Amino acid sequence: MSTRLPRRALLLCGAGLALPSLPAAQTLTPTPTPATGVHRRPLVFPDDFGAHPDTRIEWWYITGALEPSAAGAGAGAGAGAWDAAAFGFQVTFFRARTNVAADHPSRFAARQLHFAHVALTDLRAGRMRHDQRIARGGFAQVAAAEGDTRLRLGLWTLERDGAVSQPRYRTKITSDSAAFSFDFSLRATQPVLLQGDAGFSRKGPQPEQASHYYSLPQLAVSGQLVKDGKSIAVRGRAWLDHEWSNVLMHPDAVGWDWIGMNLDDGSALTAFRLRRADGSALYAGGSFRRTGGAVSAFGPDQVRFIPGRLWRSAASNATYPVVWSVDTPAGRFNVLSLLDNQELDSRNSSGAIYWEGLSELRDAAGARVGSGYLEMTGYAAALRL
Repeated sequence: MSTRLPRRALLLCGAGLALPSLPAAQTLTPTPTPATGVHRRPLVFPDDFGAHPDTRIEWWYITGALEPSAAGAGAGAGAGAWDAAAFGFQVTFFRARTNVAADHPSRFAARQLHFAHVALTDLRAGRMRHDQRIARGGFAQVAAAEGDTRLRLGLWTLERDGAVSQPRYRTKITSDSAAFSFDFSLRATQPVLLQGDAGFSRKGPQPEQASHYYSLPQLAVSGQLVKDGKSIAVRGRAWLDHEWSNVLMHPDAVGWDWIGMNLDDGSALTAFRLRRADGSALYAGGSFRRTGGAVSAFGPDQVRFIPGRLWRSAASNATYPVVWSVDTPAGRFNVLSLLDNQELDSRNSSGAIYWEGLSELRDAAGARVGSGYLEMTGYAAALRL
């Protein structure tokens, strides 16, 4: 199996990020200047669709729910359009700035590390498959371009085109080890959603614990999924996050819980909390946007995650809440995993074991109102970013 940084290595980083060790010769020379690319400023597109190599950690993260396109012919993005989702998918590309000096004489010096991670949840088979990649930057087959989204890690790619106001993405992934591949087009149906304060998102009580963060919810997905040699035309809805940061986690935080949910009425819900070792919340946030409406950002005291049913992993012995109640200013919601075992082992790349998977969103009365992804990090071991 190849490799990843858990997203938001979240919040991924964000999914937990413990970088693999570099050769001793590359760790002795400190970076001559600090990474300075996170501060309060307006985000500018298309430039901010691209990479920010002056920051420590960055990721582009796409998750979604899919159904065979024949079953969904004629279905729109309205209520109930994706009740019959058969698959969940995740595609994440990471870039991490190392401590290797910018003027290091060797062309093999790992100034930037690149990771990618993909996963396929097959609900009907009751199984999740995943794969990962890792490589140093500076070679033709490994790239995170500045100025726009053009990402490559070997044959795995994610690229953006189209107008700034109506982005279109294409991702192509082939996992030989896990016997699946993606060739998906993703079209924006809504404007960019700026998280936090106009794209400056606090992640802790200290001002330096922050990221630049935007989302594209309600992406319309179409394309081909190949599983075990069988090609399936699929369609669905997806969510894209792009986040970059220098300091993401408070020293007392061991991990986080996060949801990104596409509601069936076109709304978008984000909620997260950074968690201490005793399970208490250290910091929280999120947002809500109705179709055609303004973004409402949540304050750190306005979001509460209440764990419900627990599932224990036989592989890691970690115990995860796979049902949650989440209180927000937009209302109380229930989050239910659609498959308990959506744990990912990324120790070959980022060093972390975490849970991230397709889930259903219900309102306080128990009615389904949407779906999306739930991410939980720091349950198998504390994250160290």
